[in-house]
Amino acid sequence: MTERQQEPRSELDPADVAAYLRQHPAFFVEHDELLADLIIPHQRGQSVSLVERQVKLLRERNIEVRHRLNELMDVARENDRLFEKSRRLVLGLLESQSPEQVVATVEDSLRNDFQVPHVSLILFSEARRYSNARCVSHAEARDAIGHLLDSGRTLSGVLRPDELRFLFGEAGPQIASTALSPIQHQGLHGVLALGSADAHHYRSATGTLFLGFVAEVLGRVLLRQRPLADEPRGE
Repeated sequence: MTERQQEPRSELDPADVAAYLRQHPAFFVEHDELLADLIIPHQRGQSVSLVERQVKLLRERNIEVRHRLNELMDVARENDRLFEKSRRLVLGLLESQSPEQVVATVEDSLRNDFQVPHVSLILFSEARRYSNARCVSHAEARDAIGHLLDSGRTLSGVLRPDELRFLFGEAGPQIASTALSPIQHQGLHGVLALGSADAHHYRSATGTLFLGFVAEVLGRVLLRQRPLADEPRGE
C-alpha cells in the first residue's frame, strides 16, 4: 500500500532553509545575485555600520534601476508597435491610387489601427476637389484657427469650444483635448487633428513627433496625386 503523499506547504519552514544552507555553505557563492536582496544587519548597539548603510543604498539603487529598466522596456515595446502601425499607414498612402483613397486610408488607419476616436482632416482651398474630404477656404480657416497654425508646428492641449466646432463639427463638445498638425507643402494647406474625450490624453507635453510625421507624408502624397493650388479654374 503506497503512502499518501503530503500536500505541499505554501510557505517554507525557516528551520528547513537554515538546514539547507548549512549543508550547502557555497550556495551564495554560486548565487551571488541574491546577496543584493538580503537584509543582513551589521549593528553594534544602536548604531548602524557604514557597511550596512552602503548595502542599503546599493539595494535601493538596484531596485530603482530595475524599475527604470522595466519602464524603458515598456517604452521600447510601445515604440515597436507604433513603428509597425506607422509603416502600414505610410505604405497604404504610397499605394493609394487617388486623392480620395489617400484620405480614406489615413482616416481609417487613425480610427481603426491607432484607435483614435475623433479624426479631422481639413484641406484649405477655394477649389473643392475631394468628395470624401472637407475643404474650406483659406480665409475661413484663418478666422477659425489661424493662431494655431502660425507656428507651423504640431500642437497638443485643450482648445476653445469654437475651435473644436470648426475642427470636429457636432463632435466638438465631446472632445476635451486635441493634437493637431498643420499640412503645408508647396501650396497645399490643411490641418490634421486628433481628439479625445480625456482631458489629459493630449497634454501640452504630449509627444507630437508621430502626428507631425503623418501630416508631412500626407501633404506630399496628396500633392503628388493632385496638386491643390489655389489657382483660378478655367471656364
